[in-house]
Amino acid sequence: MTTPLLQHLQTLLGDLPPDLAAQASAGHRQSLLSGEALLREGEVWSHLLWVERGSFRLYYLDRQGRATNKNFYLEGAMLWPITPTLAQSPSQFWIEALERSDVWKLAWRPWQMAAAPCMPWQQLERQVLAHLLQDKMSREQQFLQCTATERYQALLHHHPTWVQRIALRHLASYLGITDVALSRIRRRLNLG
Repeated sequence: MTTPLLQHLQTLLGDLPPDLAAQASAGHRQSLLSGEALLREGEVWSHLLWVERGSFRLYYLDRQGRATNKNFYLEGAMLWPITPTLAQSPSQFWIEALERSDVWKLAWRPWQMAAAPCMPWQQLERQVLAHLLQDKMSREQQFLQCTATERYQALLHHHPTWVQRIALRHLASYLGITDVALSRIRRRLNLG
């Protein structure tokens, strides 16, 4: 049976061997409303996820229950527990729908085992890991060397669709500032 997830994986990886195609066909769609959790802190992350429609945020809660956004994922994004710790230990963060969303879930361990010898999958994993590392290094540099305004301008440059789709309070949290500070920055830049 051809599913949107199977079609997406074939677009990325080319024709899949029968065992991988069977794995991909075993995925299922989950629909979520805004504010619904896809992964809760304390749960083990056990699925490859593909965002067919909608948007999600990854966030941490501090001791006072305040959320700090780690990242955002919109349509077409694919994410999985990229390190062994993420796939084996309770999650320290949440994944939450920011709007009505459809996500495809594929059991991670069986997929990982079946896809291990697949060269296109290995190449994709390396690309995703390199992009993730580059993003983390860039974010670290921005927090250490850039002003809040410069961080916001970098966000506008690298993620223009986020500003159109994600609430300013979530973007402010991602930037490490308050929503009031972000509103002031946007006013100074004549954006809000």
